Amino acid sequence: MSKKEDFKAALEGREPPGAVPVWELEFHAWDQASSRHVVLGEEFLALSAAERERALYTNAEVLLSVSEEMHFAGLTVPGTYWEIAPGVPAHYWLPGDARYRQIEVIQEMGAGDLLLVAGSGGVMSMPGASTYLAFAYKLYDAPEEVDELARDALSRGLETARRLRDLGIEALFTASDIADNHGPWFNPEQMKRYILPYLSEWAAQVKRMGCYAILHTDGELTPCLEDIAHSGIHALQAIDPVAGMDILVVKRQVGGRLCLCGNLDCGLLVSGSPEEVYAAARDLLLGCKAGGGFVLGASNAVQPEVPIANYRAMIDAWAAHGRT
Repeated sequence: MSKKEDFKAALEGREPPGAVPVWELEFHAWDQASSRHVVLGEEFLALSAAERERALYTNAEVLLSVSEEMHFAGLTVPGTYWEIAPGVPAHYWLPGDARYRQIEVIQEMGAGDLLLVAGSGGVMSMPGASTYLAFAYKLYDAPEEVDELARDALSRGLETARRLRDLGIEALFTASDIADNHGPWFNPEQMKRYILPYLSEWAAQVKRMGCYAILHTDGELTPCLEDIAHSGIHALQAIDPVAGMDILVVKRQVGGRLCLCGNLDCGLLVSGSPEEVYAAARDLLLGCKAGGGFVLGASNAVQPEVPIANYRAMIDAWAAHGRT
């Protein structure tokens, strides 16, 4: 059976013909899984033009070989620069046009039975630490400026989405955190003004491009799950267990309307034992695979600190319990 077709079926809310697809929003354990080095971020920036081109081919070889070993149904290509905290860059990014060239190299080498996924942006997020206070004041003192920020995020996201689609990307996500562990960060009126209309428009435009539309957000989403389910997106990624999200409860509420991607606890992947990871993944699969609309993966990104034996335990559980 085709893993790619299984992924498409799940995104469309159908039961995959073969097995529950495995996909990660970001996988940072390429080096551990392959014993080869993927060159990204600041390290990539320091290379000469010729060295960069060679690195992109090495990267593609590693990404494709590890994806095959781990039975991934989808591969998220490297994204653009963003900061985990002020001055602390995220792990999985390439600068400028190198990101697009990486996609071309992956396509040239043959993505095979993988659905290629990329982040386009498109929907405004809650602010990070460096802009938190200023943005909070702006919501009340200058709401028209927030309107402009939301419109700009959508415009830039759709422009990026079109370029990614033209390179062969078939699924797009907007990484737009709209909640924290206590619930939605924006109040209901702000959600209706700054978030939900833009999420719906982004999803509609992405669908017109012929791509799947996925929202990533952390946090406790229960108060706005119905709004998300009505937005037109295909899938929701994270289903954050740290924030108290129970994926079985979420599936009962919105299953059939949203594909759910997740939600093996990232903390367990980092600090648990392989046996604990296996048991958690088994329970996820047995609880969520019936009826389709489920994609197995971590509850956020697979961090560099994850022992590869733990991740392989998740895949072992999938091999034993992932058939539909």
